[in-house]
Parts: sequence; structure tokens; C-alpha cells
Amino acid sequence: MERLPKMDVAAFVAAMQEEFEKAMRSVGEAVNGAAEGHVIDGSEERVRDVLGEFRVRAFERALQMRVDAAEAAFSPGGGGDGKAVAGQRKL
Repeated sequence: MERLPKMDVAAFVAAMQEEFEKAMRSVGEAVNGAAEGHVIDGSEERVRDVLGEFRVRAFERALQMRVDAAEAAFSPGGGGDGKAVAGQRKL
């Protein structure tokens, strides 16, 4: 069984940077928008939802990047030397 190639973690972090910042802005806005004396119960649900959505997007992106790395490493011709393609007839 072939191993699934690893994704580039630095590329993953860079790809998620914008979404991370958006999620953190939403958390900050939820906490700031809560009524005085009700900061926890006025923001906790929204913060949970924002972070849950971010968690799902981050996991989906990481999985997709790992699959993309596998697809990039896959060589349907076997060797990638062009000989397989050269011997095929055009339709």
C-alpha cells in the first residue's frame, strides 16, 4: 500500500491565515458586542459557533491539501518519461 504524501504545513498555515483572522475578528466582535454583565452568556454561543465553523474549514482544507499532494505525486504513465503518451494513438 502506497503512503499518502504529506501536505506542506507552511502552505496550509498561509492558506488558512485569512480565515483565521476572520474567525478571530468574529470572536472579538461577539465578546465586545455582549451586554455588560452578560459577556459570557451574551457571546459564548456565537464564539462556539464561529470556532466550530473554523475547525471544520481548517480540517477540510488540510484534508484537501493532503489529497492534492497525493494527486500531484501520482504519475498515471508510471514513469513520467513521456514514452507511454508517445505510443498512444490520437482519437
